[in-house]
Amino acid sequence: MGAGNSFLAEVSNLWHIYDGEIAALRGANLQIASGGIVAIVGSNGSGKTTLIKHFNGLLKPSKGSVVVKGMDTRNTKTSQLAKVVGYVFQNPDHQIFSSTVLEETLFGLKQMKVPNTEARSRAARALEAVNLYDMRDRHPRQLSHGQRQRLATASVLALETQVLVLDEPTTGQDFVARRQIMSLAMSLESQGRTIILVTHDMSLVAEYASRVIVMKDGQILTNTTPIDLFGQEDILAQTGLKLPPVIEIYRGLNIQQ
Repeated sequence: MGAGNSFLAEVSNLWHIYDGEIAALRGANLQIASGGIVAIVGSNGSGKTTLIKHFNGLLKPSKGSVVVKGMDTRNTKTSQLAKVVGYVFQNPDHQIFSSTVLEETLFGLKQMKVPNTEARSRAARALEAVNLYDMRDRHPRQLSHGQRQRLATASVLALETQVLVLDEPTTGQDFVARRQIMSLAMSLESQGRTIILVTHDMSLVAEYASRVIVMKDGQILTNTTPIDLFGQEDILAQTGLKLPPVIEIYRGLNIQQ
């Protein structure tokens, strides 16, 4: 599969085998167009996180290929891919290691050699976007888990990558913080960025996603719209995905009429 202009990412017959024996991805095929909020869903162990780690080169294919913005990840440096794809880990402690919130947000910008004045401006904007600017001089360990997750998001946000991958971004967040993160995602999407969202929360999928990719056993079952997925009862049954409450209520009302 070639690198077409209309696709942000093209995944072709992708296998990833851990420790020489555990196949987390088994011949996955996928095309993701630029723009929109794309949700990736599936049960634990379906291969979601393994898949998205191929988009910025954190993992390399055992077999098959991944092409991102025309770059074949097999022979592209991770540092080059990181300029296009920003990745926020599910566990923020995997990517936080600076002594203050501000320094953490500046770290990636310094690695990219962004001039100091611009870097500080970008870091401030990113911290304001996640409501952490007032905590900029604190040590990250003084933050709650939810705040550290938002700090990790700000650090990637400051890089202003074309693609932002969020791995379970609302886990451990209260209602206000969840809304804030998703409002931020919508704002970035409206600016032409592509948001790839790994989530177990089907309510988020229903409310925010333009596309939804369903995974099971290391393969892509479907790549469709949320409303289409909610009508595919066989796919929902296979994967154990639950309809969002609002969809269940709507269906109940229709059945009663």
